[in-house]
Amino acid sequence: MLLLTVVQGPQKGKQFSLPDNEPQLIGRSSEALPITDNTVSRRHAELTPDGGSWYVRDLKSHNGTWVNGTQIASRVKLRAGDQIRVGSTVLAFGGVLTDPGSEIVELVRPDEIDADIEHALASNEDSVLMAEPEPRLAANEHLKMLFRVSAIATDALDEQELLAEVLETVFDQFEPERGVMMIAPDKYHSPKPVAVKFMAEPTDEEDKKIKISQTILQHAMSKRQAVLSSNAMADPRFKAGDSVQRFGIRSAMCAPIVFRDRVFGAIYIDSSIVNYTFTADQLALLNAVGQQTGLAMANLELTGDQIHKERLAVIGETVASLSHSIKNILQGLRGGADVVEMGLRKDDLKIAKGGWSILKRNLDRIMGLTLNMLAFSRQRNIEIELTKLGPLLDDCAQLLEGLCSTRQVVLLVDVDPDIPPLPLDPNLMHQAMMNLMTNAVEAVEPKSGTVTVRVGYFPKGRPIEDGHKTGSRIARGDSAEVEIAIIDNGPGIASERREWIFEPFHTTKGMRGTGLGLAVTKRIIEDHRGEVWVEQTRGGGATFRVLLPADPSTLIDPSATASASRDPTSAASRL
Repeated sequence: MLLLTVVQGPQKGKQFSLPDNEPQLIGRSSEALPITDNTVSRRHAELTPDGGSWYVRDLKSHNGTWVNGTQIASRVKLRAGDQIRVGSTVLAFGGVLTDPGSEIVELVRPDEIDADIEHALASNEDSVLMAEPEPRLAANEHLKMLFRVSAIATDALDEQELLAEVLETVFDQFEPERGVMMIAPDKYHSPKPVAVKFMAEPTDEEDKKIKISQTILQHAMSKRQAVLSSNAMADPRFKAGDSVQRFGIRSAMCAPIVFRDRVFGAIYIDSSIVNYTFTADQLALLNAVGQQTGLAMANLELTGDQIHKERLAVIGETVASLSHSIKNILQGLRGGADVVEMGLRKDDLKIAKGGWSILKRNLDRIMGLTLNMLAFSRQRNIEIELTKLGPLLDDCAQLLEGLCSTRQVVLLVDVDPDIPPLPLDPNLMHQAMMNLMTNAVEAVEPKSGTVTVRVGYFPKGRPIEDGHKTGSRIARGDSAEVEIAIIDNGPGIASERREWIFEPFHTTKGMRGTGLGLAVTKRIIEDHRGEVWVEQTRGGGATFRVLLPADPSTLIDPSATASASRDPTSAASRL
């Protein structure tokens, strides 16, 4: 099965499999190949199988579709290794197949296929030094490869990513026809293929299987030695029609992936090219790569254990924090229900209304908690539309009228109607503004509190006014920006608390808060390539400032906007 591998873009390292005889859509609205890159259109390009080959065509996307650096205007046939660019995302066609399963790799018994072990090399701490041959030019090339493997080991976040990238590097260096990374989960289980690569995609079904001699693999893993087997086809002991000749194996190398006393698996590569055999120097280099890969896998295991422990600790902290919040809300709901029941029993509508206000307040609290939990727990792709800030902030203020009336707090919204629409996700930004404005209303003193929401627009090339400067947080000037300031006259926030106020599960509200609201707000703002911070207001109180890019070309998907503007019910068309 062919693959599309993201080699550049927000989803770098992600792989998509291409099922046989099924056209595939590339875009943000695709179910099979979903791309989260905001510069990619919802329906950007299409991959189509035809006559055993795959073709790509652009679907009139805004940014176009490019193959190997050339923009395409019609359907183009793809070959293994071609690079497809959609927006700022680059996809490699073909590449390493991870987690391939037994239908591609087959271990063959010695009575079916075997080959003499021509050269064996112990795998230990000296393997890296032994990988430096003479003359100096070859040594430099080998050292460059070891540096590349070291860099991969440092950057890799999971086992499959590590093994796939190492296998790609092995192919660049040795140019084999086929290769596979065999990994055993522990010493009690047989190794299984985790990553597979062909130099050229096989056309014959039988050629799609990689036959590995059990003798070679077992020798490499049990004796911890790198193995070289060459010229099996020329060996007179193998008659015409024997499996070695049928499989066309002329040269093969297998190096164990080891670290200290742990054997993780092996790297296997082979070739059937006439007059091409691997050398002892290449075996030494592959042996060193196996050592480096083993060290990287050991580090990944240690890191995974540490992450698992940290996740358990975070889960415990999350459950404890949320249980307190939910318990308080449930107590409020029960109290309100008791008052409503008392009013109904006494046929007193006034008492029942009082209970209903308690119920409604706690229902709003649990709704806000649920929305923040959902926004915090899962990554959501922002859906950009050109949106006016004035109506959005006015809607937030209307939703807070009941709370303001109860607390007798004044809420003012000051937005210049001439501010152009901004490229943002109106639903997510509404949630962020509600969090900030609700916090401000709840922070001020009843009867004397005032909250002001002020919006300033700064065109491209114009700095923020002196009164709006806060340390290094100044309009960058290279693009238009909008600053939203939520100013209150409450008690303010102590300087030592400002450092962690946006961290999850830290709250200044005691039992009334969950510590998720500001964490969610920060994530939403940063997803819009903006910034949020808090500062002390002159004369007391706190000011939360949000700086957002106002240039539509920085975030918006023009093709999505165009389609939205044609829809008379869309938000963009109502601006």
